[in-house]
Amino acid sequence: MLKAEIHRRLEAAVLEIFSESDFHKANIRAVAKKAGVSFSTIYSYYDSKEKLLFAFLDIWLAKLTERIVDHLQGIEDLKEKLRKVFWVQLDYYEKNPGLGKILFMTLPMKTWIADETFQQKKMINLFLDVLRQGQAEGILNPNVRAGVLLDFMHGFVQRSFFMWVSRGQKESLSGQANVLFEMVWRAIANPNYNNGNSTNS
Repeated sequence: MLKAEIHRRLEAAVLEIFSESDFHKANIRAVAKKAGVSFSTIYSYYDSKEKLLFAFLDIWLAKLTERIVDHLQGIEDLKEKLRKVFWVQLDYYEKNPGLGKILFMTLPMKTWIADETFQQKKMINLFLDVLRQGQAEGILNPNVRAGVLLDFMHGFVQRSFFMWVSRGQKESLSGQANVLFEMVWRAIANPNYNNGNSTNS
């Protein structure tokens, strides 16, 4: 296992190199030079630049999952749960723009999908549980899978981050969360839900 200090330097280097460079041009030697760690040391733990990046993505996304879990504590209202999940994501990527750039702008998704770290089962199951709860209670659109609702929300977060970067990060991304979430909510809510009752008309 890597020593904590080496791991910290490596993490910072991976974040900088892969967020500011084209994925195909980034390499372990550049990371090694930036981190002040030998190429052989890195390669002995991660046998490719993909494995190196995915290992840190797994760590960073686990931290996001922990934040979501913490923020959901004590919230009973479904809409407010989803609002909080939406806000936490925007806030996390605003505070960690390098991660957002890697996830949404530089990482070839086909490459990541083939790796087990892509699954992010704890986070995804957390989201799906909330969405399925909403569908079971008739609050959310019951005519599509919960996974489709999740894809829509994730797609909205991704596009919001991408355009925030494109426009120069001039405004707070999380500061727009409530306005953006109301748009998302109208798209995923059950149109037949009214005052606690839903119909199948």
